[in-house]
Amino acid sequence: MATQFFSASEIRELESWPAEVGRDELVQYFQLAVEDVEWVHRTTRGAPNKLGLGLQLATLPWLGFVPSDVRAAPPPAVARVATQLGVEAGALVHYGRREQTRSDHLRLVAQRLGWHAAEDDDRAGWKTLREFLVDRAIEHDVPSVLFRLATEHLASRDVRIVRPGVVSLMEEIASAREVAEREVFARIEPLLTERRITDLDGVLEVEPEMPVSRLTWLHRGATSYSPSAIRAEVDKVLFLRGLDIDAVNLSVIPEARRRRLAGLGRRLRNQALRGRRAESKYPILLSTVVECYVEVLDELVQMFDQALSGIENRAKTKVKEKLAARGRESVDKLELLEEILAIATDTAIPADQVGGLLRDRVGLERMRSARRNPKDRPYQDHGHLDTVEDSFTYLRQFAPLVIRHLEFAGSIDAKPLLAAVEILRGLYAKGTRNVPDRAPCSFVPSRWQGYLARARADADPVRYRHFWELCTLLGLRDGLRSGDVWVPGSRRYANPVAFLMPAEKWAVSKVEYCALVGAAPSAEHALEEAEQQLETALLAVEPLLASGEGPVRLSEQGQLSINRLTAEQLPDQVEQVKLGLVELLPRIPITELLIEVDRWTGFSDKLVHASGKTARDNRLRQQLYAAILAQACNFGTTAMAEACGLTYDILAWTGQWYLREETLREANAAVVNHHHTLPMAQAWGGGTMSSSDGQRFPMKGKSLTARALSRYFVDEGISQYTHVSDQHSTYGTKIIPVSDREAVHVLDEILGNATTLPISEHATDTAGQTLTVFSLFKLTGLVLSPRIRDLGGITLHRLGSKRDLLGRFPNAGKLLTGTIDTKLIGEQWNEMLRVAASLKYGHATASLVVGKLHAASRRSAVAQALVEYGAIQRTLYSLRYLADEAYRRRITRQLNKGESLHSLRRDLFFAHEGSVRRRHLDQQTDQALCLSLVVNAIITWNTVYLELALAEYVRAHGPVPPEVLAHLSPALMEHVNQYGTYTFPIEKVLARQGLRPLRAPDAMIPVLD
Repeated sequence: MATQFFSASEIRELESWPAEVGRDELVQYFQLAVEDVEWVHRTTRGAPNKLGLGLQLATLPWLGFVPSDVRAAPPPAVARVATQLGVEAGALVHYGRREQTRSDHLRLVAQRLGWHAAEDDDRAGWKTLREFLVDRAIEHDVPSVLFRLATEHLASRDVRIVRPGVVSLMEEIASAREVAEREVFARIEPLLTERRITDLDGVLEVEPEMPVSRLTWLHRGATSYSPSAIRAEVDKVLFLRGLDIDAVNLSVIPEARRRRLAGLGRRLRNQALRGRRAESKYPILLSTVVECYVEVLDELVQMFDQALSGIENRAKTKVKEKLAARGRESVDKLELLEEILAIATDTAIPADQVGGLLRDRVGLERMRSARRNPKDRPYQDHGHLDTVEDSFTYLRQFAPLVIRHLEFAGSIDAKPLLAAVEILRGLYAKGTRNVPDRAPCSFVPSRWQGYLARARADADPVRYRHFWELCTLLGLRDGLRSGDVWVPGSRRYANPVAFLMPAEKWAVSKVEYCALVGAAPSAEHALEEAEQQLETALLAVEPLLASGEGPVRLSEQGQLSINRLTAEQLPDQVEQVKLGLVELLPRIPITELLIEVDRWTGFSDKLVHASGKTARDNRLRQQLYAAILAQACNFGTTAMAEACGLTYDILAWTGQWYLREETLREANAAVVNHHHTLPMAQAWGGGTMSSSDGQRFPMKGKSLTARALSRYFVDEGISQYTHVSDQHSTYGTKIIPVSDREAVHVLDEILGNATTLPISEHATDTAGQTLTVFSLFKLTGLVLSPRIRDLGGITLHRLGSKRDLLGRFPNAGKLLTGTIDTKLIGEQWNEMLRVAASLKYGHATASLVVGKLHAASRRSAVAQALVEYGAIQRTLYSLRYLADEAYRRRITRQLNKGESLHSLRRDLFFAHEGSVRRRHLDQQTDQALCLSLVVNAIITWNTVYLELALAEYVRAHGPVPPEVLAHLSPALMEHVNQYGTYTFPIEKVLARQGLRPLRAPDAMIPVLD
């Protein structure tokens, strides 16, 4: 195993002083105590030695080691220590001309601080480093991560060992990784029977009837939910079960290690896997096929869901067409009725002649055709299920396979449904036509009960079987969505209890969690707080409604009317300043922009090889930039290879091994974190507020994530759901189906925020909010501030009596027409907090839990309690929204920031008519993250140069007020060239000193060829 996982330049960087020292670090580490100053003066003589010794005393706790060239310490740190010691900062140039002086001083500093030199091998702390590294290597095995963890361990309070040289520590890490590899193999060795080893070797072979190996076949995800695609997925399940993979328990290996091993199995070629040592090969293969089994189960259930939903949606469309036709027929019948009534009610016509006149004037055939067929009795659902039955032959092509080969379990409420599924499984297996009399049907919704009753009354066993089977299959789909039914072995469709924090752990963590998010530990306190807030909100709204004027009014019938916000009046100077600053921005190719931003942020260092290798050079960076742009601009690898001069193989290899979801998220976080520190970014916001919105992209080809939506696509498309901060940076990106409600996904990126942005408030449009989401925002310590369309039409809720409310608030009280079930909230408060804590602490993604809460046809008690509590929070939000125009404008301003980035993404994603061509979710996610990375790089570059341009503008035109700066935006592309050939002059850009020169104000923008 290689010991040199850092390049020579990275080693030099790790052994040197940081490029800069922050203000907080200066205060924390470079403020010497009085006794430390006295100790320095007692210990050595001469200004150079005193300053050098003082710097080492401050540096060791800061870095965990002292760079050998003490004289290269950051000037702010040198000046601060020199001032405290009463010596000249320039004296440092004469320090440590003898290496022995520096090492003697370091030993004295270590003794004073209670640290130990790394060479003191008999120290218990140093001895435990190897054990520590082995334990961590079993979990992670990424050398750069192990290096960071090792330095943190050495500097910890209980160890305090001076970090050894980088090369020595790399050797220790390499040794620990080898031990960890042997340990992982030892843990799974009992699972490696002779038969299993043969089976695992077999998945690498190409069988005569298959064009690829079984391992490659298992990795190929489905792109459609056709019956043939479902059968192919069932074949994978059966193949893996034939290897007994469903019985393998890999809990002896940490989850992070399993994921990494499975990731290697996805990327390594079969030849490379065959040539590996057994200690490396079989953990990779076993982890890979176990992960494949979980993924195949999830994908099979998803395809079953989509296939059924596709049938149901087509039936809905047909029912709408039938209803429209029925409406037209009703108009004709009304006209016919008018003609009949004109004759029947004419008293001048004798009664015995009415019938004859009707037949003569109206027509017997016309009246007969208008009569309803006695058998054509209307159903409660207007014939929806009857229309679904038209696709019964198609449904039978896949449903028996899924029912036969998947195992289902469920809650107590789902027992009748599960019993029906078992009966259906038996009917499929035996080929029996009639449904047994004992078959349950209590799970069938009331709107469909009429179908079963009518088929039974008509003594039609075939129709009864069809309708009962359809109700069972659709009920199973809905149960899987809501979590009432689950599939053992699945991840996405597992028992919902597994997504929650264990009850015993929650009992211990509850007080700490409530303090963390500011939640009331009891429902009584929560409701009391809500009542006080409601009182305050009503006090603010009452005078507005009482005046009868202004943007918010109440009609005599109690209807709320809200005027649309007028366009915000921007300061006169905004447009002038914006044009002046943009005119100064340098023209730059997008390739050089990436290099420059990478130099500031180091985002490419986060793009680590899947095997953990971190050594890199400028050639690799060029490959990374090209691979990122190939996805961000939608060229694809082939077109980018032609445009940048790199080969297809090199770019494909780079994308496969370096551009993964976890590395791309870290790279985005690095850029966002740097942007957050820029002074200009603070003019737009403090990073505390964000917004989210979906941007739709058309799809070329089939994909399980693509959906039809006629408002946006000719065929199908996907949605990139992005979270944007008030500083214009994108800190969250996710691919979702366009048919999904965005509210299901709104919490994911906020709770999973890996940046330093202190997000506490979030804005969305109407689709981003539901009562459940309002509740979970509050219970996780966040504020939801949506812009709800037709706010006057929603129901607002009260906590007290209606009479008391109207007595104190005669106008505003009329708005609160709903009541809250406070008893239910009190009973379920502990579980509500537990659900929120499970999301906050990452036990499950919010979209998974919220999606199941929304999908339940019969809400559980805790789900209903979340809705009730969400109704309180939405009422409080609504009253604030009505009373505070500044609040309304702030929400609109934030949503507009997201819209401006949509335009920027659209400009970047220009190739192939902006259509997504990647067909699998993981590929689409990687592409979306590459696009966000380039967008964040442009935003960061623009922010830096806008600040530089602002200084120039101020010199020429005078100060710019903060309220003008707040309305500027870094979402600019006019000066960035993303077209043409793609060259990456890394050495040239890195050699540049300082920032680029601004353009002259009257410089002409060159026309691009």
